[in-house]
Formats: sequence, structure tokens, C-alpha cells
Amino acid sequence: MHATLLIALYAFAGAAATGLVGAVVLRLIRRRSLTASLAVVAAVAVLAMLAGTLAVAWAMFLSPHDLSVVTTVVAMAAVVSLATALLLGRWVVARSRELAAAARSFGDDGGYAAPTTPATAELDALSRELAATSARLAESRQRERALETSRRELVAWISHDLRTPLAGLRAMSEALEDGVAADPDRYLRQIRAEVERLNDMVGDLFELSRIHAGTLALAPARISLYDLVGDALAGADPLAREQGVRLVGHSVAAVPVEVDGKEMSRVLGNLLVNAIRRTPADGTVAVAAERSADGVVVSVTDGCGGIPEEDLPRVFDTGWRGTHARTPPAGAGLGLAIVRGIVEAHRGRATVHNIPGGCRFEVTLPLAEA
Repeated sequence: MHATLLIALYAFAGAAATGLVGAVVLRLIRRRSLTASLAVVAAVAVLAMLAGTLAVAWAMFLSPHDLSVVTTVVAMAAVVSLATALLLGRWVVARSRELAAAARSFGDDGGYAAPTTPATAELDALSRELAATSARLAESRQRERALETSRRELVAWISHDLRTPLAGLRAMSEALEDGVAADPDRYLRQIRAEVERLNDMVGDLFELSRIHAGTLALAPARISLYDLVGDALAGADPLAREQGVRLVGHSVAAVPVEVDGKEMSRVLGNLLVNAIRRTPADGTVAVAAERSADGVVVSVTDGCGGIPEEDLPRVFDTGWRGTHARTPPAGAGLGLAIVRGIVEAHRGRATVHNIPGGCRFEVTLPLAEA
């Protein structure tokens, strides 16, 4: 038992010394190829066995013949181990290079194509992660392109909408200044109307910027949906009378909701103004509100004749104005984008679909907690 313990100690000392040297070498070549690291690991395994054997031979006075036999066996094992480590290293490095080449397509707006050659479980898992990342990047690029297109359209439309009233304001102010205005009071009323329209446009831009920046501060309060819709109908009634459009709001349930009253009034006001302006004279705009499986649904139905199917997905995009673009009082195409932003900030959703003779905008809000 005592001799066995000594053999174990001498063998461990020799192997430990070799392992320590191997660890130092691995640290020195940590930035080199994986093949070199595998070769060092294989060499350490064989040399550790050889060092332990030599230590035991020196301590136990192993015969020269036996020591030669052991050394030869270890040398052959070293040759096989190193060859295997080199082959394994080259194979792993080759798979890693294929993976790196496939990942380079990310920077070229391309998709990720996984290597077809089988790889290790770790490299295969990395390939799946890269494929998932590629899909997310593709979606992000698509959203970025859509936002950039929308932003450019918005700048173009806003520039047009600002240039037209500003030119009119300049002409009217010059006429008043030169004293050539036939009816100064009418010019002043027109100037005030144009200034109000510009002020509304700037307000919409500010509201939309807060929504996009995520800084829209809500102050939710428990409100009856009946009162909320009633106030919105009262506010839109003068415009409806001016346009010769009937407002109907008979199917409104007195359901409590927890919303920001000011912002939600803006949502309903935008929807009603949009519906009234798109509905021909003697037409009807109907408002309804009822419970549903998802919460509370507020709908505004108009008589616009319907929206082309290809335009339905863009209705709530920033700057979208349909077929009446660039013709006052169509506005800057921000109203429906503001509607969607405010509704989504309330954890709801805004949708639109065509009905016979018009379309219906629906706002779904969560029910107030009991």
C-alpha cells in the first residue's frame, strides 16, 4: 500500500508539472488558431503520462529495458494523439470559417444562409442564433425603410401644405399693407383662418413627435364612455352642420373606461372630423360603443364610399391622405397616425375596414378594472 501511494505521488508530480507548463503555453497562444490549442492539449495529455512514468522510473529504479518500452509506447501514443488533434482542429476551424463567411452577409443587407456541412453542436446552435438574428435584422431593415419612406413623404407633404397658406398670407398681408384690399375685414378673417390651420398643423406635429419619442404622458382616469362620446359629438356638431352631414350616436353604451380623457377626446375628434370631411352632403356619420370579448369597441362609420383595398394597410401611416391629398382641408395626414399612437399608448388598437358605401374605424380599449 505504501509503495502504491508513492507511485501515485510521483506520477502526479510529474503529470502536474507537465500540466502547468501546458497551461502556460495555452495562455501564450490563446489568440492563435484552435488547431494549435488542440495540439497542445493532446501533447499535454501524452507528455503528462510520460513525465509521470519517468518520475516513477527514477524513484523506483525501473530497468532501462522497461523504461525504453514504456517510452516507445508513449511516443506512439503521442504521434496518434497529435495527428488526431490536428485533424479535429482543422475540421473545427473549417466549419468556423464557413460560419464566419455566412455571417458576413449581414453587413451587405443580405440574408443569412447557414452552412450545409455538418458542424459541432455548439457551432450548430450558433448558426441557429445567427439565422434568428438575421430574420430580426431583416424585419428591422424593412421597418426602417418604411419609416424613412413615410418620413420623406411627410416632409414633402408638410412642405406643400405650409407653402400654400404662407403664400396666401403673404399676398393678403401685402394687399392690406398697400391699401389695395377691397374688403379688409374679409382678408383679416381669412388670415385668422389660415393661422388657425397652421397652428393645428404644428400642434399635430408636436403631438406626433411625442408619440414617436415615447414621451406621451397619460393621466388615466375612470370615465364613462357615454360621456366621452357625447362630448366628442358635441364638439364635431358645428362642422357636421356646415358640411350638411348628419351625426348619429344612439348606440353608445354607458361603459366605464380608464383612459386619459383629453387624449381620448382627441382620438374621437380626429375620427369624427375625418369622417365628416370624407362624407358627402346629406350623408351620415354614426358613432357606436359596445362591450366585446376584447374590451370596449368604439366605432365611427362614414359614407366616404370605401377605401381601396391596397390602401387599407396604410391608413394609419404618418402622412397618408388617400385620394384627397393636397386639397384643403385634407390636412397633413397626421390625424389617423395620432389616433393609432394614442390608442396604442392606452394598450388598445385601432383598425379600419370597408362596409357598403363607406368604411368603419374601430378603436378597441381595455375595460376599466372593477
